[in-house]
Amino acid sequence: MSNIKVIGAKEHNLKNITVEIPKHKFVTVTGVSGSGKSSLVFDTIFNEAQREYLESISSYARGSLPKIGKSNVLSIEGLSPCVVINQKPLGKNPRSTLGTVTDIYTYIRLLFSRMGNPILDAGEFSYNTPKGACEQCKGLGEDFEPILDKFFDWNKSLNQEGAIKHRKFKYKSRYWNIIRAVGIFDMNKKLKDWSQDELDKLLYLEPTSYQSDTAGFIQNWKFEGIITRLRRNKGDSRGLDSSYDEPFFEIKRCSACNGSRLNARARGVKIDNTSIIDVLNMEIIELYDFINSLSGDKVADEMIPFLSKRLKNLIDLGVGYLTLNRSVASLSGGEAQRVKLSKQLGSSLTEMIYILDEPTLGLHPKDVNKLIDVFKKLVIKGNTVIVVEHNREVMLNSDYIIDIGPKAGINGGHIVSVGTLEETLKKDTTTALYLSNKKIITKEKNYPNRSFIEIKNASLHNLKNISLKIPKNLLVAIVGASGSGKSSLMEVLIKQHPSINMIDQSPIGNNVRANTATYSKIFDDIRKLYAHHNNTKESLFTFNGEGACEECKGLGYITMDMHFLGDIHTVCPKCKGRRYKNEVLKYLYNSKNISEILSMTVSEAYDFFKFNTKITKGLKLLIDVGLEYLTLGQPLSTLSGGENQRLKLASKLNKKGNIFVLDEPTKGLHFQDIDYLLKLLQKLIKNGNTIIVVEHNIEIIKNSDWLIELGVGAGKDGGKVIFEGSVKDSLDNNKSIIKSFIT
Repeated sequence: MSNIKVIGAKEHNLKNITVEIPKHKFVTVTGVSGSGKSSLVFDTIFNEAQREYLESISSYARGSLPKIGKSNVLSIEGLSPCVVINQKPLGKNPRSTLGTVTDIYTYIRLLFSRMGNPILDAGEFSYNTPKGACEQCKGLGEDFEPILDKFFDWNKSLNQEGAIKHRKFKYKSRYWNIIRAVGIFDMNKKLKDWSQDELDKLLYLEPTSYQSDTAGFIQNWKFEGIITRLRRNKGDSRGLDSSYDEPFFEIKRCSACNGSRLNARARGVKIDNTSIIDVLNMEIIELYDFINSLSGDKVADEMIPFLSKRLKNLIDLGVGYLTLNRSVASLSGGEAQRVKLSKQLGSSLTEMIYILDEPTLGLHPKDVNKLIDVFKKLVIKGNTVIVVEHNREVMLNSDYIIDIGPKAGINGGHIVSVGTLEETLKKDTTTALYLSNKKIITKEKNYPNRSFIEIKNASLHNLKNISLKIPKNLLVAIVGASGSGKSSLMEVLIKQHPSINMIDQSPIGNNVRANTATYSKIFDDIRKLYAHHNNTKESLFTFNGEGACEECKGLGYITMDMHFLGDIHTVCPKCKGRRYKNEVLKYLYNSKNISEILSMTVSEAYDFFKFNTKITKGLKLLIDVGLEYLTLGQPLSTLSGGENQRLKLASKLNKKGNIFVLDEPTKGLHFQDIDYLLKLLQKLIKNGNTIIVVEHNIEIIKNSDWLIELGVGAGKDGGKVIFEGSVKDSLDNNKSIIKSFIT
């Protein structure tokens, strides 16, 4: 078939839609945040392609593979194998680097084992093996020095709660019990009175076997020091819990190998006076030139074509500033996505469907066209590329555009427009109006005062000892090429000014029971109102406890395990999806039961509770951030990134004098959403707040009040402030790169 035909899609908010997507084309799916784009592309098309593929293999093999439930769609015709290239991290294993995940390092090791002087085996260049790894850091490239004041309250003994602050070793935990059972520590002596020898044993003792027969039988176990254990965890696939463990340590480059991970023997091997360490620390652009300079050697000529192609793909995708030694855990979502895409470029497969979510995220405007060229190459090879995007350049270069809407949530889920760019621009849709510049995104200007936030001597990663002043009470945009140092600068800013609020698009928890009403605290007041009005207990009106349906435990659905076919959610047969016991639903307020309240949209609830100022105050905040279409009972797990961010912003609207940092707030946002976001940010500024955004989106950049541009390039060519001032002043500045995209 020449088309993918989706018939009767009803996943999430999709309104029984039918749409045809042309194959062997570059297709963009767009629409406002929450309109149903992901429901169509990921939850319907990709999910069904994956499920049908798994059903084609034996049931024995399926038993060990992920379970995938059927999408809520009547049928899909013309599907091909699908590959999703998303922005999820490539992994957290501290031993995984750009070189290892792309297989480039495997060939580099082989190259040095054949051409290096002296000759070593390829395995001796692996930092994941004892014969290649640095003796001190065991191949991690880093030393972890504990910050003891973070670990201990020195005025307490181990028998007091809070003496050890780390949760894994806290009072009466499993590991605390092991420390006590060892019998070599004075559990009642204050830690400040411990000798250095006692402290060293508690912190650094190597795994040592102990046994006890105090319980009437012999019990054996091993004890190792607190720091020894945490360092060992860092060295395996678990790593440190970056969000919890790392603040307890000062992370430094390994003093023995200088961060190279390899031992002295491997570090000493050279090709043309260049060591493997030099190669690992070269930016991809430099490495590409070095590899091609080796041609002419018989051994090199066997490997150069593969290496050259892989490196060129990375350069074409705008990540040529990265090094092979870069840990994959440190890559941004956009960088991870482009690394995954580079591997697909080397594939000889055809008739594939490649699906990407916001591939321009984190990409400077000057690199967007490189990405578009990559999509076109995949199409020329006989594949189909479907991207969920809002970037103007991507849409202008698409073969076909599918616009979903017209609005979000329950007001979305319809096909608004389909067709070529020319056909799209002829229509009177919101997307067409912005795309043709008939509708312009604007924000009123704010002007600098004399109050500033200072950043002093920022030297993190590639930053070149930057010191600057950021004016307060403005919309400040931090701009520059990918890898120029923007995120590093924000990291320093937050470290130097801990009171700054970081608001991102990450999910708000993983609790399937959390919803719009519970997160915004509105539901507390609604339950109190129902209890007071009906002269009964407030606990009856919670679906997480006493009032919950016994069958589904207040979820409203039953999960059926279909073995290798995946889990299926069916409406609870007892409560019919209403979450509550029948006796609870008999209690009414203005003729509505509590379940009917959860089915209301925010705007409907605002009208319903218009005489209750406590409830309407919370609802008004949700309306002010453009979330009036969400239902009160909508699970937070179903919200888009943009909706998550706006929900977080809702709680900040009445704050004054705060500094907010937003990293790429336009992720997942349509032109109309960006217009709304700017007006929302302006409200915060009018309340005396300062908004700092790290952005590549031109609409945000040209409407900002102050620009700080880093560059001139990425990696070692970045890390400098090349311009700071108003947007207007940037147009007359010779150093500014972004100015050519603003005009």
